Amino acid sequence: MRPDRFDSWLTVNGRGLFCRPGGFYIDPHGAVERAVISHGHSDHARPGHEYVLATQETLAVMQARLGAAARRGTQAVAYGEKLKLGEVTVTLMPAGHVLGSAQILIEWKGARAVVSGDYKRSADPTCRGYELVPCGLFITEATFALPVFQHGDAQGEVAKLLKSVGQFPERSHVVGAYGLGKSQRLIALLRAAGYEQPIYLHGALDACCTLYESFGVKLGVLKPATGPKRDELKGQIVLAPPSAIADRWSRRLPDPVTAFASGWMRVRARARQQGIELPLVISDHADWGELIQTIAETGAEEVWVTHGREDALLHHIKSTGRRGRALALIGREDEDQ
Repeated sequence: MRPDRFDSWLTVNGRGLFCRPGGFYIDPHGAVERAVISHGHSDHARPGHEYVLATQETLAVMQARLGAAARRGTQAVAYGEKLKLGEVTVTLMPAGHVLGSAQILIEWKGARAVVSGDYKRSADPTCRGYELVPCGLFITEATFALPVFQHGDAQGEVAKLLKSVGQFPERSHVVGAYGLGKSQRLIALLRAAGYEQPIYLHGALDACCTLYESFGVKLGVLKPATGPKRDELKGQIVLAPPSAIADRWSRRLPDPVTAFASGWMRVRARARQQGIELPLVISDHADWGELIQTIAETGAEEVWVTHGREDALLHHIKSTGRRGRALALIGREDEDQ
């Protein structure tokens, strides 16, 4: 193994990305002895590991969603805290994706590699903002790695939602929003925009909202959407998992305006295909501009692209004189985009 040859000590096998001198996997998709977990979404935080290292918030998310974060032991690490694992030093740094999300900085014999996990650089009142980490190797996600994906201003999208609520007081607005991160961010953005009415929740969103509030994220008055009479929900905002906005559950709502908060709503044809009346371009991932900006600012001479639309991003990386590589990781179908 050579520190200047990142692919000699950071390797991919059947369980995911493995740090050989540290003896641990990063976000493995199968059960392993030792795992470092970037955040709590289910395509990164899987059950069955013997030992797990993550932020306190991510461990709490895993406990809530999986029943246990690890089989034998966990270690909570604060942002910026340096920790020795085997021969390497590991530091978790804010990724700005969801509560507790972290980039993983690995230092070994003078070499610095950063595994981004999922990240965004736009403001989010519900989690620590992204912090740039200089490195020689940057391993980046590529969920929205096409120039068409420019997410824009999330507050402007929330303003569109509130305008529609005002225009259609006899209708409810049911918004598809993923349970971990997106729902809480949307609620916080509504509160910041001055919306003080109760926000109604599908039952599947309740646990993560409660968890966020336990870490000091204030979400205001939240009510279950399944108890109130139909007329009570006229003119109200209801949040639900994306799968629920078009099924039988939503039919009890008064003439609902269907909305969906996702970076994919930039593609209008996709919104039409899903029957979305009010697409809201709100994403918890970096858009094309943020990906390009981040790669440049890390100073990395080598960039690996972990999943998503890697072709365009690799072309850009190589055009700037950096070494680029697609890193095929199984099981990266992100649940929150």
